[in-house]
Amino acid sequence: MPPINPSLRSASQIKKMAEITPLSAAELEDQKIVYPGMANNSVLNTFREIRTKLVQKAEKNNFVLMISSVCHEGGGSFIALNMAAVFALDQTKTALLIDCNLYKPTANRLLGVEPDFGLTDYLVNPDLDVDDIIYASGIDRLRVIPVGGHIEGGAEYFTSERMSEFIQSVKIRYPDRFIIIDAPPVGLSAEGQILAELSDYLVLVVPYGKVTDEQIVSGVNAAGKDKVSGIIFNN
Repeated sequence: MPPINPSLRSASQIKKMAEITPLSAAELEDQKIVYPGMANNSVLNTFREIRTKLVQKAEKNNFVLMISSVCHEGGGSFIALNMAAVFALDQTKTALLIDCNLYKPTANRLLGVEPDFGLTDYLVNPDLDVDDIIYASGIDRLRVIPVGGHIEGGAEYFTSERMSEFIQSVKIRYPDRFIIIDAPPVGLSAEGQILAELSDYLVLVVPYGKVTDEQIVSGVNAAGKDKVSGIIFNN
């Protein structure tokens, strides 16, 4: 985890600020996040191409995009973070990364501090508002919702009416905002399959040379063929 910025003493301060101190190029490189001017420009262009294809598919409307690997440690969180970052590059758009990977959450590393609340806290506490769980990320126009403190019983949280209303709320509230869900492996968890139902599109991440064709097919079938917009082979 990157060092905590001394000017940000609490998560409450993060929430109140329009932006926090931007991550430097070195910090972006360290966290393997794409950015303009990076040395390996081909990686950035690959993510831009994926973004363009998804936007065209949605006829330029915003959408909820779920990223899920077909197996554990398959690189799904890496792809989700970078898809959110590349959507945020467009100065007329914003991106919201929702960490729903209860088994291995990663979004907290963007915040630099321990957040007060996250998604699961919101789902179990009706007194919390959506704004209470959205945090600046250190990347312009990219906001983050961390998992939260309740990681047991995720399937029950995600099937709740409050979860469905939450997804619709964050999608409708800002029509220029693209929502990216970092989900656990769709073929290996009930949570992944539930989140697929709440998403408009799903991209499966396949670690190159580490899974079988049967595992890929299983992931597609678990998500639903109509939801899967593509497969990314992560080397």
